[in-house]
Amino acid sequence: MTPVAKAYWQIHLCVLLWGFTAILGKLITLPALPLVWWRMLLVAAVLMLVPTVWRGLRALPLRLLLAYSGVGALVALHWLTFYGAVKLANASVAATCMALATVFVALIEPLVARSRFSWRELALGLAVLPGVALVVGGIPDGMRIGVAVGALSALFVACFGSLNKRLVERSDPLTVTALELGAGTLTLTLLAPLMPLLFPAFAGPLLLLPGLQDGAYLLLLAFACTLLPFALSLVALRHMSAFAAQLAVNLEPVYAIALAIVLLNEQHELSPRFYAGVAIILAAVLLYPAFVRPRRIHAEQLGTGESKAFTD
Repeated sequence: MTPVAKAYWQIHLCVLLWGFTAILGKLITLPALPLVWWRMLLVAAVLMLVPTVWRGLRALPLRLLLAYSGVGALVALHWLTFYGAVKLANASVAATCMALATVFVALIEPLVARSRFSWRELALGLAVLPGVALVVGGIPDGMRIGVAVGALSALFVACFGSLNKRLVERSDPLTVTALELGAGTLTLTLLAPLMPLLFPAFAGPLLLLPGLQDGAYLLLLAFACTLLPFALSLVALRHMSAFAAQLAVNLEPVYAIALAIVLLNEQHELSPRFYAGVAIILAAVLLYPAFVRPRRIHAEQLGTGESKAFTD
């Protein structure tokens, strides 16, 4: 097998593993706050055992330490609202909402990253809105709050992706990921006392050890769905074009929805209108790299987002 062919298999395995994150979020009985706290803590703790991470942290100036920590806080809010959407609706709805990040990136990135505004990107982003309307009309009323929370999660993706664009390549990916996830863990720890007042549906005790089943799912989420694809992506992205990588990563909602149907039988909760809306959204997302100049994917963003952001 050629290195390029091997890279294609590796990146699709990564995307499949990322697709499992929403499934595991539904299977884990913990509320969103402790679920995300444990996931970030486990991954950050393992990365802190890597000597190069400590060397990278010592080499970072204070300004970059603070900047990456701020991005980590946004990552924590993204994961918190993503799993909140999973709990309030289901895995399919949460995965579909991540496609809205395309719209938000088109609006936010020129402001944050000081890049040129692209009407083409905005038009492609707006093309998902009819699909969103069908999605909202195709789910039970009780799940619609999940769509709102999922859209908020997509907004956080756009924010931290655009900020990372200004900071990429100023440190190695492992160091950045460890710092951002560590800062995210601290952010959630500080938010925990306020969560029952702000978002009671997300709240839960942080220091209570998960049960055996939840603990096993959390280990899968942290290591099989976060660290493993992160490591694989570092290798695969060396042998792939930006177009091929972006197209593969954009398939994540497809994998997530297919897995939700097979493993969770979520098709019984959703109407044909929902899947018609999903088809429109995914068509726009999958056409994106064909009409917009492909951008290089950076590994630190693959390690911290359910919906993956891209940077030049």
